[in-house]
Amino acid sequence: MMMLQDGSVQLLCLTASSGVPLFTRGASKQLPFSVIGSLNGVHMFGAGQGVVLSSSETDRGSKVVWRVFQDSVMLIAVSGGHKGGSNEDLHLRRLLENVWNSMVLVLGQDELANVRNVERLKRDLRSCYRLIDQLLEERLEGTMGDLTHCADCLVPPNSTLLQEALVGFTQAADSEFGCLMIHGRIAVATEKWWRLAPQEVVLLSALTRSLSLSGSVSCDYPVFLPQGSPTVAHRLLRFQLLPGADVCMLCGPSPSLHRAESELVGRYWSPLVEALRGCLAVGERCLPNTVSLRSDVLALLFINRESRRSISCVKSITSATPIDAPEPSRSRCWELLRLFYTFTTTRYFSLEEAPAAASPGEGAPQGDTLHEDFALGFSHQPLQCYLVTEECKCFGLQTPQHQLYLLTPLSVPTFTLRSVATQTLSAITTATA
Repeated sequence: MMMLQDGSVQLLCLTASSGVPLFTRGASKQLPFSVIGSLNGVHMFGAGQGVVLSSSETDRGSKVVWRVFQDSVMLIAVSGGHKGGSNEDLHLRRLLENVWNSMVLVLGQDELANVRNVERLKRDLRSCYRLIDQLLEERLEGTMGDLTHCADCLVPPNSTLLQEALVGFTQAADSEFGCLMIHGRIAVATEKWWRLAPQEVVLLSALTRSLSLSGSVSCDYPVFLPQGSPTVAHRLLRFQLLPGADVCMLCGPSPSLHRAESELVGRYWSPLVEALRGCLAVGERCLPNTVSLRSDVLALLFINRESRRSISCVKSITSATPIDAPEPSRSRCWELLRLFYTFTTTRYFSLEEAPAAASPGEGAPQGDTLHEDFALGFSHQPLQCYLVTEECKCFGLQTPQHQLYLLTPLSVPTFTLRSVATQTLSAITTATA
């Protein structure tokens, strides 16, 4: 039935009541209309029998996940097969949740929950494509927030100076919500920015990255907060300080984009050009050079469970890699890191979730359906786990405040994985304290 390429994902959006297609994004080879109709029909048939169909797998290994939001919009994700097997469920469910909230972020909940004119909604949804495509691309490489629902962060070498400038900048614009992003990751943010729902922070970061890719140096963009303000729009002002460095803030009717750009940006950020360049130098490592990481760490994901912030990075593969034990490529390391996170959180560790006070527009399913059944029988909470694959070795550990996921080369002795992880955790927590 499914003819997508292995690992590719196609996203379908339809009206929940009539099954009218609204848009399709993702895989280059689109599913035939008959298949789309069948996917919608089998879900509607189940609903008529009192059964909620949430996911299924075809005999060719394709995965299908359905989700209805606000009894108005149905989202369907179809994966053409993935080496992650059952782990793909979490990836696809998070994708549907992120896409719905992206639509709310751009259009507002009212327009989506009360569809009055389907053709008009189709046209309006085009403004969401850039953000949705960004979320689809992030499944492949670069960031983890779309999966973990933790903000992707970077540790700047001069955080105090940057924090003071950001607070002054936002206060001068009569705002309390602002953040500085370096290479698409949050370097510093105001206290009120961190009080936004974790998924809102993740989506605003993704939106800022997509706006940066458009080539504009500044923009004034209306946004709705999916949980905090799904029906009343705020203004997202974004300014490029240097290539790769952006500052953004949420505000009301004032200041105007021109006033903020001409009067405030230069006043607060021109004196910090060198400090910003120091942040840019940190690059995709996300940690300053003062933080020493072991050479046998291929990739890592560090999560602060209390603040819902994360740091993730993949090291550059050296040409000195032994021929008999080649290391995975950078893109493959990102993929393996995501798979190991999913494997671990659906079996052993706590799957961190946003606070329970979710927006009615979020359409969250009832109950925890993301964990494997056998994990429910554990009489304790596992604190460490490891996995040996044909490509690398993986180790995960969690404390009451942190989680750490590591990939190492196959050459690292298995019995040393725990010490590698504890040393890495200590180095990162010291830098982020």
